[in-house]
Amino acid sequence: MENNPRSSRTDRKTIERNRRNQMKALYSTLNSIVPHQRPMEATSLPDQLDEATKYIKRLQTNLERMKERKERLMGIEKPDAAAATSSSGNSSGTITTGLRSPQIEIHEMGSALEVVLTTGLDFQFMFIETIRLLHEEGVEIVNASFNVVEDTIFHTIHSKIGDSGSDHDASARISERLKKFGQDASAF
Repeated sequence: MENNPRSSRTDRKTIERNRRNQMKALYSTLNSIVPHQRPMEATSLPDQLDEATKYIKRLQTNLERMKERKERLMGIEKPDAAAATSSSGNSSGTITTGLRSPQIEIHEMGSALEVVLTTGLDFQFMFIETIRLLHEEGVEIVNASFNVVEDTIFHTIHSKIGDSGSDHDASARISERLKKFGQDASAF
């Protein structure tokens, strides 16, 4: 092996040039992804990186805020927040309400089935899931309505079970599924 200092210096320069070109391409890609507040005429590389960092931090903050909102809308609260919302007010003077466990009442009247679903504003998805469950069982929905009283929603679903002779068996099976569904949803 011949040690040529001139050759190794050229190799290092080539490697360094390639590294700089790759970094330049990566910075350019990053810069093209980040929305800019001001024109990018003569923004230095450190300023571009600073802007990208701030943008990523804003995205992370927004993501956390959206996750919390989703949890709030779905009725999922963190244990610390649940204790704070169980009272009728907080230090800022605004009124908060606690989670209201959903309740399902099933009334069988021959081939007719009435389902009364009582939920808080945070369990609205249960109405849709109840309708889906009834459709899975082949039940015909005759009428569905709801009333809102303060932070409580009363859903009433009138339905008809098939015309077969085993109406009682179907009614019992559907009632059992609905009750289990209500218990599972209360576990949230």
